[in-house]
Amino acid sequence: MNKAELLKLYNFGLDELLNKSSKYIKNDIEFCSLINARNGKCSQNCKYCAQSSHYRTHIDSYPLVELEKVRKAALDAKSNKASRFAIVTSGKTPDESDFETILEMIDEVNKIEGLKSCASIGILTEEQAKKLAEHGLTRFHHNINTAKSYYPQICSTHSFQDRIDTCRLVKKYGMELCCGVILGMGETVEQRVEMALELAEIHPDSIPINILMPIPETPFENYYDKIDEENILRTLAIFKIANPDSILRFCGGRMRLSDENQEKALKTCVEGIMTGNYLTTTGKAPEEDIKTVIRLGKNIKL
Repeated sequence: MNKAELLKLYNFGLDELLNKSSKYIKNDIEFCSLINARNGKCSQNCKYCAQSSHYRTHIDSYPLVELEKVRKAALDAKSNKASRFAIVTSGKTPDESDFETILEMIDEVNKIEGLKSCASIGILTEEQAKKLAEHGLTRFHHNINTAKSYYPQICSTHSFQDRIDTCRLVKKYGMELCCGVILGMGETVEQRVEMALELAEIHPDSIPINILMPIPETPFENYYDKIDEENILRTLAIFKIANPDSILRFCGGRMRLSDENQEKALKTCVEGIMTGNYLTTTGKAPEEDIKTVIRLGKNIKL
């Protein structure tokens, strides 16, 4: 579909729009989880981010965690029905001094039967992408965050193209791509449609949907009213229609949706959940997500 067609769909009656997106979903829900393996002191000035060193957000910063902590978190994730586990680090690119340890972490996750390794460690060089693939990384996560046309309003220390280049490297070396957005950062409806189409061009296996949780002391600290629940649902439906083969995944900020609307999304356009807490914000307990999926008559994909 083109931009005009998707914009027209966006303005359909909500129930009619969700009914259209529901034709593209399966009955399986995929759970994933993460460990925040290095926090804070990021050199980039992304206006939404608590971890940026440009803002005084008073978060706890810490260096790369120990290997054993990653192993334990991965085992906990598996016990809570997660089939994927991500190692996530702050920063523009993987720190050279940490990269070999991150590879060891991936090796450790890969030893756990029934759990697939994922990583979100920033903008990659070709050599780094190659090494990650050689170590059996299943899926790499790197968001576009917003539309290309709006990106300069979000960050000036790297470009939209930098992100696309990393996404292409991930694909080049045979890894799955997890690439999504953050909604509610002041983008227009038209730019939400642009995001859906820009993602369709790179064809991610998974599209994480984050909804901005405004962080005090960041430039977006007062952006609570930039998107409402109905427009979140409309955007999710459009994303699914534009990307029928990709798994839309609830990630950070889904608590801004009521339980009723979270369930409506799971019935009509969302097929994945990042369970537990996120990087600097909280989510739902995995037990709650398991109960919800069972109540909806869905299967947890293992």
